[in-house]
Amino acid sequence: MGVRSLGNALSSFGYKFGTTGLEAVGAPPVPVSGLNATGGIISDYEVSGTYYRAHIFTSSGTFDVTSEGTLGGTVEYLVVAGGGAGGSGNPSGTGGGAGGGAGGFRTNLSGHPLASPDPFSVSPGPYTVTVGGGGAQVTNNGTGGTGPSGGHSAFGPIRSEGGGGGNAYGTSTSNPPYQIAGNGGSGGGHARSHPSPGNSGTGGFGINPSTPGPILSPFGLSAPYPLTQGNPGGDRGGTSEGGAGGGGAGSKGTDTSTGQTVGQPGGNGSAIAIEESSPKTYAGGGGGSFYSSSAGSAGSGGSGGPGGGGDGGGSNTAPTNGNGESGEINTGGGGGGAGVNDSVRYNSGAGGSGTVVVRYEITESQTVTTKATGGDIVTQYENKTVHVFTNSGAFVAPADFSETVEYVVVSGGGGGGAGDGGGGGAGGYRTGTVSVTGPSPYSITIGGGGNGAPAGESGPSATNGTSSTISFPSSITVPGGGYGGREGNASGGPGASGGGVGAANGGGSPGPASGSPFPGTIGATPASGWGHVGGGRANPNPPSPGETLGGGGGAGGAGSAGTGGLGIQLPATFRVPGSSIGAAGPTSPSVTGADTSGKYYVAGGGGGSNRNHPEPTGGGGGPAGTAADAVQWGGGGRGSWAYQSPPMYARQTSGLENTGGGGGSGGDQPSGGAGASGGSGLVLIAYPT
Repeated sequence: MGVRSLGNALSSFGYKFGTTGLEAVGAPPVPVSGLNATGGIISDYEVSGTYYRAHIFTSSGTFDVTSEGTLGGTVEYLVVAGGGAGGSGNPSGTGGGAGGGAGGFRTNLSGHPLASPDPFSVSPGPYTVTVGGGGAQVTNNGTGGTGPSGGHSAFGPIRSEGGGGGNAYGTSTSNPPYQIAGNGGSGGGHARSHPSPGNSGTGGFGINPSTPGPILSPFGLSAPYPLTQGNPGGDRGGTSEGGAGGGGAGSKGTDTSTGQTVGQPGGNGSAIAIEESSPKTYAGGGGGSFYSSSAGSAGSGGSGGPGGGGDGGGSNTAPTNGNGESGEINTGGGGGGAGVNDSVRYNSGAGGSGTVVVRYEITESQTVTTKATGGDIVTQYENKTVHVFTNSGAFVAPADFSETVEYVVVSGGGGGGAGDGGGGGAGGYRTGTVSVTGPSPYSITIGGGGNGAPAGESGPSATNGTSSTISFPSSITVPGGGYGGREGNASGGPGASGGGVGAANGGGSPGPASGSPFPGTIGATPASGWGHVGGGRANPNPPSPGETLGGGGGAGGAGSAGTGGLGIQLPATFRVPGSSIGAAGPTSPSVTGADTSGKYYVAGGGGGSNRNHPEPTGGGGGPAGTAADAVQWGGGGRGSWAYQSPPMYARQTSGLENTGGGGGSGGDQPSGGAGASGGSGLVLIAYPT
């Protein structure tokens, strides 16, 4: 039988000769797939027709590869270490603290300006992931101190060093703890100390600072690891008394110059699109802080720059806060330096924790292995698939989708009042289940936070937060939080939770709530969601003994004088370990269905301001606190806090993004201080995997 005849015979049985030998006629191609791996928070997304899967580690864990798939084992990574803390000033001396350096930043993402040129491949097996913590704040006990460095982060052999701490004022060469800025991934800034210039922290350690030469990869890469992970901190110039900025991944911290009393900005971070299609900025340096010889005149706190670095203590217009702000969590941002004047002691900001992201290419079929698509992050936990919407978009259910889905909808928080104002009410909170079938795209709208009232003792009010919606067959709309009252227009605004009352010689009233009171058990809400009224004022007799203004209502409780109402912990389905969903909350909750993690809280009310009253106040979404420690449970912003003798200040803060937290209120320092904005909303959707 000839070859043609044999071929015809084989064809009749469904086979042929091919380039790889005997092949089936009309057989489907071997499916192409990427890695099969677990670990972290999983985010699938598409960029210009290419599909990626990212594993996002916000805490230490394991990246476990089951199989390489047909696309091979090549991965791209981002490894960001914890940021260094800012330095603390010394009231007995003449210098504010410097900003902490950002955590080391390492990546091999193609096209990124800081990328290593080396490819990186994995094979089946576990890879240890370490996420470094931020350096702890320095509490000023009268002697000052250099900020602790951040912890290192690592993915297998790829290691980034923690950011160096900012240093503090030192009185002589016999005080080395107060002279030396920390070295690290990026270096800490230099404050006024001895010796003079030249003591900023160096940045850019290699994989091991004790062996800075080329180090070959244990994975057999031919090129040495790059040594650069960041930049040095800013240096002290001459007799400057403000603190220099910490170094960032993108640039050096800003130096001070002779005669300056103001803090200087930290170095910029670096933007990278690796955990999703939109870029996010990491590893900004902490800002330096001010020095002032009188409580009534403060210099500017340095701005941490893009990438989560904390501001230094101080303000351009008045000493509203001498405490350095902390670096943002999971960005590696450096902490802000602590301010100082001759009579007040302040604390530095802590460094922000790091993060590790591992990304690889997948096929579209892998991306749609979930039953539906949509959301900024899609992850699977406890046999549930969870879609996280932090921006407006669409939940797309295919034709064969028919599930009972669990949802959480949080709207935007209200803005804080100005000039002895009340805190903004939390955004609305609604959760439950609904039957959903395809095919259909269901639009998702994420409500924005309301604007804080502009500075001044009279003028426009703050604004309410806006609604969040899901266009399911039974459409779900949750209204925004009410605005905080301002001085001269004291009543809080109505909303899902009402705004707190401001000051107007005893007039005005707290904002009412359209939400229903929380019954004390976490679970499905009524259609109105949960919400509470804003708080009233206390001691309305300024300036003596002073007064505290109303906090905004929260999903879990009403506002009170000075304190925002409690937020609420998300249902257990959405408490994904290691995720950044929600904000902090109580570790000893008194409600049924909550856990003790202190995480996953949303919809806390904004804190009310305090004017010249000794009672601690200003907490957002939870208990009152002092200028240094007022909490922001449930994402509620902190209200301003001012006490004249001894002079102590804390600035108002905004509600945290994607929590629906109310904005903190402005106060009387400076006169007619502006209110802070509310936090944006959040939508979560889950169904059986």
